[in-house]
Amino acid sequence: MVSYFWFLILLLFGLNSWPTTAAPIVLPCWDCPPRKVPVCPPPDPKVNYRPIIGILSHPGDGASGRLNNATNASYIAASYVKFVESGGARVIPLIYNEPPEILHRKLKLVNGVLLPGGSTKRGVHFEIVESIFKNVLAKNDAGDPFPLLAICLGFELLAIIVAKDRSILEEFNSKDDPSPLHFKKHSKIDGTVSATFAKEADCRLSCDGTSSSRYITRKFRNNKNLKSFFKILTTSTCKDNKTYVSTVQARRYPMTAFQWHPEKNAFEWGLPKIPHSEDAVQVTQNVANFLVREARKSMNRPSSVDVLDNLIYKYKPTYCGKAG
Repeated sequence: MVSYFWFLILLLFGLNSWPTTAAPIVLPCWDCPPRKVPVCPPPDPKVNYRPIIGILSHPGDGASGRLNNATNASYIAASYVKFVESGGARVIPLIYNEPPEILHRKLKLVNGVLLPGGSTKRGVHFEIVESIFKNVLAKNDAGDPFPLLAICLGFELLAIIVAKDRSILEEFNSKDDPSPLHFKKHSKIDGTVSATFAKEADCRLSCDGTSSSRYITRKFRNNKNLKSFFKILTTSTCKDNKTYVSTVQARRYPMTAFQWHPEKNAFEWGLPKIPHSEDAVQVTQNVANFLVREARKSMNRPSSVDVLDNLIYKYKPTYCGKAG
C-alpha cells in the first residue's frame, strides 16, 4: 500500500512538472522553401572520380646508400605519395629502370604523372623522363586531358628536354631556403595552378633540399623553345638577389613545373627551414587539389583489376628518418 502511495505521488508530480505545450523539434531545412534545400548533384559522366597518378621513381635509396646500395635500387619519397593521396587520387609507382614495355603499360593505367625531385640528370632516368614527356604530349594531342606535374629535378629535366640545351641550367644560392613567389604582373592565371593562390600573396614555400640548380629568367626568355612552350607564372629571388624562374605552365598542355617543393610543407620534417605554418600547409593542399582536379578530366578508365595489381600499396614502405 505504501509503495503504491509513493508511486502515485511520483506519478502526479511528474505529470504536474511536464509543460502543457511541448516545443516542436524542427530538423534542419524543414521550414526552408524547397528550392533552398541543398541537394547532391548527380555524378558527371565526364568526370573521373577515381583518378590515379603515376609517380616516377628516382635512382638510389633516398639515403645515400645507407639503406640499400644496390645499383638497381630506386625510391619514391613517401611525401609525394601522401601529397597525391591528399588530393583524392591513388598512386601507381613508375619504376624508372623496369623494362620500358612494363612502364608504358603502367602509363595506360594512370590519369596523370608526377616527376619528383632528385639529382640525376643523365642516363636511363633522363631517357625515361623524355619518353614519358613524349607520351604525355601524345595523349593530350589525341584528345585525352592528361596532366604532368614536375617538381624540382622534374622541372629541370623538362627544361633541358624542351630547350634542347643542357646549359640552360645555372647555379643559384638558394639551397634549403624558403623563398617568396612573385607572381608575374598582368599574367592570366585562370585555369592555372596560380589561380589556387591569392595573386598578391607572398607565399613562403619550401625550396629544393637536394640541389641548387636553377635557370634564370634571362635564359628562359632567350631560348625560343622554352619561351614558346612554357609561360612563366612566378619568379623568385635567391640569397644573392638573383632572379630565377620558380613556376611555369605549358601554353597548350596541362603541364605545370615547380622549382620549389609543394609537398614538403605538410609531409617533410628533415630540414629545419621547411615551412609548416597553416598557410604553408594550405599551399600543399591547393597544389594537390589542382593536380587531381586536372587528372579527373582524363577519359582513361582502366580495368580495376589491373589497377589493383599495380598500386603502390603492394610495396612495403621503409622508414629512413634516421638514415636520410
